[in-house]
Amino acid sequence: MRRTFLKIVRFFRRPVVFDTTLVIVLALPALLLLPPLILQGGTPPVLGAVHYLAGVACLLMRRRRPIVTAALVAALDVVGLTTDISQVVNVPMSIALYSVGRYTAGRATAITTTAAYAVYATTLELTMPSTGGWLAAIFATGAPVGIGLIVRLRSELAERGRREAADAAVRAERRRIARELHDVVAHHITVINALVGGARATLTPGQEVTRDALESAEQTARQAMSEMRHLLDVLRADGSEGPDAATGVGADRLPSLIKEARSAGLPASLTVTGEPVELPAAVDHAVYRIVQEALTNTRKHAVGARASVRVAYEMEAVEVEVVDDGLAAAGGTPGFGLGGMAERVALCGGRLSTGPRPEGGFRVHARIPLEAT
Repeated sequence: MRRTFLKIVRFFRRPVVFDTTLVIVLALPALLLLPPLILQGGTPPVLGAVHYLAGVACLLMRRRRPIVTAALVAALDVVGLTTDISQVVNVPMSIALYSVGRYTAGRATAITTTAAYAVYATTLELTMPSTGGWLAAIFATGAPVGIGLIVRLRSELAERGRREAADAAVRAERRRIARELHDVVAHHITVINALVGGARATLTPGQEVTRDALESAEQTARQAMSEMRHLLDVLRADGSEGPDAATGVGADRLPSLIKEARSAGLPASLTVTGEPVELPAAVDHAVYRIVQEALTNTRKHAVGARASVRVAYEMEAVEVEVVDDGLAAAGGTPGFGLGGMAERVALCGGRLSTGPRPEGGFRVHARIPLEAT
């Protein structure tokens, strides 16, 4: 029984079903009274019922077009009040104004409410000057809109609370996964590394091929541990670096990035020094993103500048430097790009320095350590 009741409630909470039901309920009394009024031959009552039904019908689009709905119902009310078809503001107008407050925001709500008040205050003052039309218009327009605003704000707060709860659950799950990876994978990799090291230590002289293979296995295990630590840091950092792992971007795509920058109108060059080596995944992504963000900042804040990118591979580190010769655009506001660079470099255990150059332009320099080979 309870399940059936909940299904019925969910059915009627659908916007289309709810609005249709609302219109039917509001229109039903007028529909029932309309035939007797027609038979009695009273023209004013019949016109009043038709006028009311027209206003009710407009409510079918109150969610999709709340301002249009309010304008149509207000026009019908003005016609009704000025022609004596109706003597009071109809219920449809209150619902239409509530919908304005509920489904619009900001300037649109304020302008619509002010316009509705002006229309009703003027109409009531002209048609019923002794009743204080301006005061009645305040309550007729302000109260429904205010109630709609309160309901909208409560709904938005509830939705924000649900999003925050969902985000917190995702963060907790990421931390749980990080703990599981550390407890299970790290343990087994450490054991493998120890066993390989022990096997290598027991080799007799003359088994250089086997020794080289075991040393390579140790190096691979250490590299796997290093990359896994970076990935665990990413997981614990709430996924701020997570998308990079799926994009496949890295230092090998820097030539394409430079080409894209040139196509976008930024003269850029790339210089690579040292012997390129395969970088850990987190470092590889960081190198690409640093260059990408630096070139983006140059395009945005130093129009007409030239940029040069230098990547230097060393035995124990990789260096990335991006410099330009432009002047910062006046009135520019700093964004989050430099902070994102610093976070990426810090996660990799490196150092980042940024700032204007004495000879003009801007410099971004990062040095990220690598595992010793």
